[in-house]
Amino acid sequence: MSILYTAQASATGGRAGRAVSDNGVLDVVLTVPKELGGDGATGTNPEQMFAAGYSACFLGALKAVAGKEKVKIPEDTKVTARVGIGPRDDGTGFHIEVALSVNIPGVERALAERLVAAAHIVCPYSHAMRTSTEVPVSVE
Repeated sequence: MSILYTAQASATGGRAGRAVSDNGVLDVVLTVPKELGGDGATGTNPEQMFAAGYSACFLGALKAVAGKEKVKIPEDTKVTARVGIGPRDDGTGFHIEVALSVNIPGVERALAERLVAAAHIVCPYSHAMRTSTEVPVSVE
């Protein structure tokens, strides 16, 4: 597989810390949600960042698929990703649950469903979730 672009970000402090991209454009305070034992301080968390990334990527895939079919996707098209986290049933850690909702105003439902299904195949986030992509982990 040929890689066209690689993003890089680092986190310090875990869920109550900071995450920064290598170019400094992304620089966020991380906080633990109350539901996970946090104090509800202002900040973001890994699940929100995953939801934001997935929804943006899926919309990009949707636009690419629609473009190939000469279908104009309205500017107010919206992809919402819901990312939930909870303990795994076997007690060995946590799992995430992801759902996408797509609103394409003015596009007939059958066409929208066909485009969304095709985007779900094209989107790399969807592919990774569907195929349980292996993630190499190393210690520096």
